[in-house]
Amino acid sequence: MKVLVTGAAGFIGSRLCRRLLDEGRDVIGLDCLTDYYPRWIKRRNLAPLCSDRRFTFLEADLNDMPLGRLLGRVESVFHLAAQAGVRASWGKTFASYIHHNIAATQRLLEAAKDRPLQKIVFASSSSVYGLTPDLPMTETSPLVPVSPYGVTKLAAEQLVYLYHRNFSLPTVSLRFFTVYGPGQRPDMAFHKFFKAILEGRDIPVFGDGSQTRDFTYIDDIVEALIRAERTGPAGEVFNIGGGHREQLSPLFALFSEITGRPVKVRRLEAQKGDAPHTFASIVKAGRDLGFSPRTSLRDGLEREWAYVRDLYGGRRRSPTQG
Repeated sequence: MKVLVTGAAGFIGSRLCRRLLDEGRDVIGLDCLTDYYPRWIKRRNLAPLCSDRRFTFLEADLNDMPLGRLLGRVESVFHLAAQAGVRASWGKTFASYIHHNIAATQRLLEAAKDRPLQKIVFASSSSVYGLTPDLPMTETSPLVPVSPYGVTKLAAEQLVYLYHRNFSLPTVSLRFFTVYGPGQRPDMAFHKFFKAILEGRDIPVFGDGSQTRDFTYIDDIVEALIRAERTGPAGEVFNIGGGHREQLSPLFALFSEITGRPVKVRRLEAQKGDAPHTFASIVKAGRDLGFSPRTSLRDGLEREWAYVRDLYGGRRRSPTQG
């Protein structure tokens, strides 16, 4: 069964493609390789996929390419393509978020509405919750995004629901909570922290470190995507989180243990658009998808540290592995 993965060169997309290929499926990966972060990292993500004869890569923008013929070749779609980044979504760059997050999603849905697809799985974000008063956040919590990025992800999620409601598209939306692990984007906190430690620099921390996050390991995210395609009820939305809420400051000692190096912190001004807390209720995902996160935070961080060292030319084995 052939599937389409948009955003295939990214952190989550490339890992999902690998899982699908390992399951014996034919995959068409699409990505326009924006320069939000270095293209060489995306090319690195793609290299092992492109060596698989069951993988086809298309470098293209969803807003520009003919989608009808493409969708006629697949039975399911994983729509992960998006302009990422909360802090970068303010000001003049907002046009890119409209283009890649809203317009591209609408165009894909419009092309899909007359196709007999098995499932369209959309990657949404915990950023749609913003300043919701609920902790843990449930799928029915108020949606109060505090960044332009969160606004565009919410708009795209609403479009996905509208096309399900009006055209019976078999869509499922997953709200991801702070995804980390090998392959994590270089603009994300853990990647930046580990790179700074590797280079002997201070860790840059926005705010006082009291913010909390629900960190979700990449393989758990991929598992949720697969389960959503197989058994996800059409028209539904699910939180996908790691099952634990962590405050940032106490993690610094853990970074030091994992890396075997001293960790020094450089405090920076809190950034507009950063939600103070995120914490997912995953009861619905457990009930309807059979989803249960399996990776502990320490194990996931050790794997990400090994990845960052390899990416930037460090030793391949971490101190915790001897």
